[in-house]
Amino acid sequence: MSMNSNVYVAKLGKTVGLQGHLRLFIDSDFPEQFKKGVTFTTNRNLQLKVLEYNSSRELVKFENYEDVELAKKLTNQELYATIEQTKENCKLAKNEFFWFDLISCEVFENNLKLGTVKEIHRYPLNDYLEIITDSELVKKALPKNFLIPHIFDKFILNIDIENKRIDVINSFDILENS
Repeated sequence: MSMNSNVYVAKLGKTVGLQGHLRLFIDSDFPEQFKKGVTFTTNRNLQLKVLEYNSSRELVKFENYEDVELAKKLTNQELYATIEQTKENCKLAKNEFFWFDLISCEVFENNLKLGTVKEIHRYPLNDYLEIITDSELVKKALPKNFLIPHIFDKFILNIDIENKRIDVINSFDILENS
């Protein structure tokens, strides 16, 4: 399975102590997925099974790496989970969606197709959807891409993952002024 079909979740830092613990830099909204027995794939295609995870100290230890010298070999590696594993281990609240589900959704305002979600950007106050503007609108001299704040009711009305559709408001104005 290529890294593209996996979800980046964390990076491993330096070893801590002598028993193979590593600093864990989580880049996910779901730290609960780091539990004993869960397996992650690294950017070097290693399969790592969690032996223990200490959330308060942000430390992780993997099976077969219970020694500081072995664990040092894992420093700076990235951890990936499969999409299926992510959906199974990460519970979403109302109006929460996985980024990989939002990417490639078509965006509409009053049934006018504004474009397609290319990427999601995380900024300090909010996440933003990066939209590749629909070609018909680009022909009308509108920008090729723009950002929509991922804020329900102010900009996002509805997200239908099954049909890959996002209905928005106040976003055509953003496009025109981008």
